[in-house]
Amino acid sequence: MSLKRNTKVGSQNNFLIFLIIIFLLSIITYARSANNMIGIKTDIKILDKISSKNELVNLINGEEYIYKDLAIKSMKCTNSEFDDNPEIKAYIQVRDLTKNDNDKVYVFNGWMFSSSPSITPFDHPVYDIWLVNCN
Repeated sequence: MSLKRNTKVGSQNNFLIFLIIIFLLSIITYARSANNMIGIKTDIKILDKISSKNELVNLINGEEYIYKDLAIKSMKCTNSEFDDNPEIKAYIQVRDLTKNDNDKVYVFNGWMFSSSPSITPFDHPVYDIWLVNCN
């Protein structure tokens, strides 16, 4: 009587191990790409319309930054680096500190887009702000 080896079980185990490795690699790749898309810092440019000088400001998300008469706070910044035309967007809140009557009113409170700043414009008589980068 000759013994037969079950070779199908071995090939099925190899295929199962291959699928598990592919699955784990895809999860790791997705997690790394999701972390790269959400930034910790937001870079904006501020133009002083009176002196015609602009300044690059690096904001840490969640912290308020005081620039002359403005209190600027970047809440969230995302970067879509997988597109052919990358889009940088940030949720920014700006308060005018010269208006002491109500500190809860924002001059600007919304999403700002780097490619189309005219979608949600920042309207202020002295300053202009636009989004540059998300780190």
